[in-house]
Amino acid sequence: MTTTMSETAVLPALPKSQFIALMAMLMAINAISIDIMLPGLQEIGASLGVSDENQRQFVITSYLLGMGLAQLFFGPLSDRFGRKIPLLAGLGIYALCALAIVFVPTFAGLLALRFVQGIGAAATRVISVSVVRDVYGGRMMAEVMSLVMMVFMIVPVIAPSVGQLIMIFAEWHMIFVAICIFAVFVATLVIVKLPETLPDDHRRPFTPTAIIEGFRIVLTNRTALFYTLAMSFIFGGLFGFINSAQQILVGVYDLGVWFPLAFAGFAGLMAVASFANSKLVNRYGMRRLSHSALVGFTLASFVWIAAASIMPLPFWLFVVIYACAMFQFGLIGANFNAMAMEPLGRVAGTASSVLGFTQTIVGSLIGAAIGQAFDGTVRPLAFGFFAVAVIGFVFVLIAEKGKLFQPHTPTH
Repeated sequence: MTTTMSETAVLPALPKSQFIALMAMLMAINAISIDIMLPGLQEIGASLGVSDENQRQFVITSYLLGMGLAQLFFGPLSDRFGRKIPLLAGLGIYALCALAIVFVPTFAGLLALRFVQGIGAAATRVISVSVVRDVYGGRMMAEVMSLVMMVFMIVPVIAPSVGQLIMIFAEWHMIFVAICIFAVFVATLVIVKLPETLPDDHRRPFTPTAIIEGFRIVLTNRTALFYTLAMSFIFGGLFGFINSAQQILVGVYDLGVWFPLAFAGFAGLMAVASFANSKLVNRYGMRRLSHSALVGFTLASFVWIAAASIMPLPFWLFVVIYACAMFQFGLIGANFNAMAMEPLGRVAGTASSVLGFTQTIVGSLIGAAIGQAFDGTVRPLAFGFFAVAVIGFVFVLIAEKGKLFQPHTPTH
């Protein structure tokens, strides 16, 4: 039987609104680590002697790879020692690396520190999802995750503007000072506000046998595995845009200092979609909403690739098509993750680590491939979006045995 712990039993001193805000800030660590520096990528490359503009994308990719790999470690660790101690350790690693980057003399050194910083950030990704699963299950988990994602999506709205503001009054090193300060602030809130959500009798041994068994449970669950793979490929499209956003919006469409505003608009659409999902999921169910959104995402990507193959897309048409795709993404993410986590409550930490590892590593590698294919047009991004949409659709069909839009009734 799936284990669901009640809110009152686990969080006696933390109101739901504060809980959602804290989880959103933990997840926002990763969005900030990527989005706030997008306006400064050109200056970072110039300062450290990088002439190839596509190589600047590795500032993002190295961070994502470190975060993805380390999630395999933090999940089992949090299942053994609880959520708070590993979470605070990760935040400490993250903050120290951000501070060290201020003094880094080479691009290779920056990439190495970004990789280690991603390792620390992995704790925030894995453990925040584990904590939500400790407290909620089913559609309620999807609702809470949607609200978390809504707040989380506000970060890409404001982070590039903050980065642009820093670049106006200082230089790129101050971006890393800012994210170090934010990490310390969040760690302080965790210490003061967040109780331990994993009871002693739910903890698992931190041994190779127990870890392998936990991974076996996750990887042999069809629903969890294939929804994770579907989300991984969809994330690949998003990471592809993030990697090449500065080149597309500034290089192709010549937005200049208006780049943060355009980026914020796209992120805002996902925040609106996440809020809509939180209001609709209890009425229509996770499957009906997310499957419909996946169909919409695939159709928008098809229109995009068809239009981009015929002519250079004017900015207004690019905005319309990409906005349609990103709104669907906001309805997919929280639901796919909730459906993947739902049957895995007893191994929530390990499950979150496997899911997070797969999504981040697969997504970042696909995103890197899409970003490196940038050729001065939006065509590689359009082809990438359509490809990940079709592959994600196939994985969902496997997860649901070919039956889409059907409400789920647990059989165990």
